[in-house]
Parts: sequence; structure tokens; C-alpha cells
Amino acid sequence: MSVAEIDVDALQAEALLTDKAEPLIVTYWNRLRRHRLATASLVTLLLMILTVIAGPIIMGQMTYYNVSKGEDLTYTRDTQDLAARNASPSAEHPLGTDELGRDVLYRLLVAGRLSLFIAFTVVFIQETVGMFLGAVSGYFGGWVDNLIQRVVEFVIILPTLPLLLTLSSILRNLRITWLPPEWSQAVVIVTILSLFGWTGSCRLARGMVLSLRNQEFTEASKALGLSDLQIIVRHMMPNALPPIIVSATLGLSGVILVESALSFLGFGIQQPVATWGNMLQNVQKDMFTAPWKALYPGLMIFLASLAFNYLGDGLRDALDPRLKL
Repeated sequence: MSVAEIDVDALQAEALLTDKAEPLIVTYWNRLRRHRLATASLVTLLLMILTVIAGPIIMGQMTYYNVSKGEDLTYTRDTQDLAARNASPSAEHPLGTDELGRDVLYRLLVAGRLSLFIAFTVVFIQETVGMFLGAVSGYFGGWVDNLIQRVVEFVIILPTLPLLLTLSSILRNLRITWLPPEWSQAVVIVTILSLFGWTGSCRLARGMVLSLRNQEFTEASKALGLSDLQIIVRHMMPNALPPIIVSATLGLSGVILVESALSFLGFGIQQPVATWGNMLQNVQKDMFTAPWKALYPGLMIFLASLAFNYLGDGLRDALDPRLKL
């Protein structure tokens, strides 16, 4: 055996000893980047979130010269200006003004902040509650499984839209004293939407846990003295997370559409608080005089829903354990 061959063998052995496995999160990210629509959707959503957060802060106030008083006056973009109502797009108001003279761009960003907050909060509550109940159902089985699944089936067969309209009509005037009006209404809508959307993640988590509860790591956890709750929280729920993440991204678009529909029908968040849905509702009476105003909130709802769906599609491929690199 030559010296060169010995050196090659030594280098190969050293490489095998020092090589580290790629972190799982890096593997998922590399897979997601191959899905161009999902990557573009992720960038679009990040830009949208940054814009609705920072935009109202940047353009919240403006100064103009008042001729009668001979001085500069400062007013917020959301101040009513009846003399400038339904104005066309201009340098001062890039998207024009609404029926009360308020800046449409400013209200669109404020509405997006509230609509996205509601969507993320509702989905987080739904997926967390559903995943936990599904893990408990699949882990224990027996009468616990039967009880939880009968509740799931009962919630699924309920006529969701009439119930949402009824509950929204009853609770929409409820006020939480320590919260601003917009957030008080948002809490009511979040509570109503969270009541009926947890069943999908519950069934997904149950299916995953049924395939995991008899595996060796579960028996090893029991032998180490972990309680049933610790096994569910530390092992069952994390292993059921990939399909739940995909379900959550797809559910975000659904929540945005439902909240917009409730607000459009007059059963959601009420004026003067702005959401994309009630901005569409206000445009109805101005469709013949200022039809362009319907384009802005409708386009934002369309872009957000489309981006969430494409991102969910990309995550489904990235988190699939059967996918070969």
C-alpha cells in the first residue's frame, strides 16, 4: 500500500468522524426554497406584515397650511375631511379618500394590521387547542378518545355560518373596558371564530399520535418515569407538528375570508374601526361614483389568501418525511 493511498484513507476517516448532520430546520428551508411560489409568497407576506405595522406609524400625521388661520396645522390621516371626500388619488392621498374624507391608504394599512392580527390569533388558538385535544384523544384511546371524537363530530355538523352570524350579532356590542374599541371587538371575533375551527387540527394530531403511541420511544419515556402529560407535551405534540403547521398556513386564508365576510355583512367589526371586510361594505353605496375604492381592500384580501395558500402548499412538500433530497 502506497503512502498516497494511506493518506487518502486517513482523510476519508477523518471526514467521516468530523462531518456533522445537517440541522432539520436547514433541510426544511432548503426544500421550501425549491418551491418558487411558496418562497415568493413568504416574501410577500413578510413585506405585507412589515408594511401594515410600520406604515401607519410613518404616515400617521401630516401637516398642512391653514390659510384662514395663517399657520401650519397637524392632523391625523384618519381625521374626517368632508370637503375632500371621495377624492381621486393624488400626491397628498395616494389612494384617494373615502366617503368621509379619510385617507384610504392609511385606513387600508390599519385595517390590514387588525385583519392579520385576528387571523394569526385565531389560527394559533385553533391549532394549539386542536393539537392538544387530538394528542390526548390518540394517546389515551378508549372512552377518552370516544368522548373527544363525538364532540368533534358534533362541532363539524353544526351550521357554522348561521351560528357565526347569530353569535356575532349578539356579542358585537360587548365591550371590554380595559381595551380600546377596536381590540375589544377583535377579541369578540377571535373568540367566536376560535370556537368552531379546532376540529381539523384535532383529527390530524389524533391520527399522528395513534401511529406513535406504541413505538419504542414512548415505552422508554414511561420507563424513565415521565407522566402521561409530559409524554404528550414533549413527544407526541412535537411529532404531530409538521401537518399542523401546514394546516395552520392554509387556515389563515380561511380566517381572513370569514372575518371579511362577517364584516362585509355587518356582523363583524363595526365602523369607525377599519378592517378589509367593512371597507368593502362601505364601498357598496359608492360603486357608481368611486368604484376604484373596492379594488384596494379586495386586492389585499386576495393577495393575503393566495400567499397563505401557496405557502401552505410549499410547507406541505418541505415537511413531507417521504420526500428525498
